Amino acid sequence: MRGLKTKGSAAHSNGNANGVDRKGDLKTTETNVTNGSGNGPGGVGEVEALHEIRSDDELLGSDDDGASPRRVAAEDGTGDDGTIASSETVFKVYKRRWFGLVQLVLLNIIVSWDWLTFSANSSTAAEFYNVTSSSINWISTAFLFSFVVASPVVVFTLHRKGPKTAIIIASILLLLGNWIRYGATKAGKHGNFGGLMFGQILAGLAQPFVLAAPTRYSDLWFTNRGRVAATAVMSLANPLGGALAQLIGPAWVSKASDIPNLVLYVSIISSVATIPSFFITAKPPTPSSHSGTQPKHQLRPSLKFLLTCPEFYMIALPYAFYVGLFNSISSLINQILQPYSFTEDEAGIGGALLIVVGLVTAAITSPIVDRTKSYLIAIKVCVPVIAVCYLAFTWAPQTRTIVAPYVILSVLGAASFSLVPIVLEYLIEITHPVAPEVTSTICWTGGQLLGGIFIIVSDALRASGANDGTADDHTDRPPGNMYNTLIFQTVLALVVVPLPLALGCCGRHHGVRMRRVDADREAAERRYVANGGEVPV
Repeated sequence: MRGLKTKGSAAHSNGNANGVDRKGDLKTTETNVTNGSGNGPGGVGEVEALHEIRSDDELLGSDDDGASPRRVAAEDGTGDDGTIASSETVFKVYKRRWFGLVQLVLLNIIVSWDWLTFSANSSTAAEFYNVTSSSINWISTAFLFSFVVASPVVVFTLHRKGPKTAIIIASILLLLGNWIRYGATKAGKHGNFGGLMFGQILAGLAQPFVLAAPTRYSDLWFTNRGRVAATAVMSLANPLGGALAQLIGPAWVSKASDIPNLVLYVSIISSVATIPSFFITAKPPTPSSHSGTQPKHQLRPSLKFLLTCPEFYMIALPYAFYVGLFNSISSLINQILQPYSFTEDEAGIGGALLIVVGLVTAAITSPIVDRTKSYLIAIKVCVPVIAVCYLAFTWAPQTRTIVAPYVILSVLGAASFSLVPIVLEYLIEITHPVAPEVTSTICWTGGQLLGGIFIIVSDALRASGANDGTADDHTDRPPGNMYNTLIFQTVLALVVVPLPLALGCCGRHHGVRMRRVDADREAAERRYVANGGEVPV
């Protein structure tokens, strides 16, 4: 292993980065090669130094359950804010972390599939249940509002009990919700819409337990080299379920009488996906990194800090708006396009492109941001792109060619999905040691609440007349069109753009410092020094 030489005090990632000696020695020097605020490396500096010394698989232990982990001392005691530190910590990563990651992926897929079960078949579902399209929209809206109701319990569960308890609660709610939905669908010729709504609400209550868990799980099981990618995989599995609903729903449903089979198949898949939840490991035997062992604020100090942090508002508000808009357009995509004579299949493909292209793009961008730590640059690029896409989509249905909606939805998905894990992880970086589940749950709750409100407002802005394309008069504003809804979405998308673009301005560079990365790097430096400048093989 390479040795470490120290010169002066340890540098922080607020502008004083660590330089790297190309011959192999790492020296802490006062340089300005990077600002460390998430803008990425500006040469050989903090990010490269971090790569050399931070507590990752190489330094924290091998990626298996049998290697002998290293021990480092930590301060013992309880902080003034109620935080607790341990006297000795063992850093190690474990292969079993992938089992929990896969399980969170499965549950996020299922819970999102439940949410958008009828999105691409809204007209057919309305016919089967003998209700209006607005009533079908309430299935999605109730699901989103359920998230808000469950959020306080989710924060408490993740903070006190950890991800496994949250996963088990979500699995039980999903099993009950899905089979209640199926039972209600089979209750009579047109089913029982009230029973369907009750099952949907139970499934909606499960969503925050698995959607807010990825950041907590990543912080618990992964090192700083893999947290963004791990969070991306688990979080973006949620919209993947939506994509499957958009694609598979129309394939399984060709007429109203096929709706019961659709609900049955989703219930069976959800049952299979939830079973492994009861067998995952609650937490690693030893922490994965120093930041994972650092005392985290309790809930009250965490909320107090966030309420007085301008950077939190400047990131969380646009994130909540864009999640809400995404939820709205995903739920209403069929009703936006059908008045212009687009079919349910075409609308379903459009919704799937929104998600699938986004997933592929996020799979490319997340590891890059994870390695370069270019959080802030990525946020400032994605936000304007998202706003421009909503602006362009305002006139896409009027073209009456499927190419325009498909292209715009694809770009929108790419920017939106790339933004999700970056924002979630960056908020944890700049608010450390605030508990990860607090920022994650607040952001997701805001997005779900706004999504439900946006759907209600959008439905009210719909033009009068049949919206299934049968009344299409081939004008720019056919009966049942949602042009006013698209204008509403565009205004909301544009109004929040200045907030993230102003991050780090007006003397607030310290507010965008990556505190968790600093903690891991400084701990790694201390371990090198404690070992006489050499890490034992």
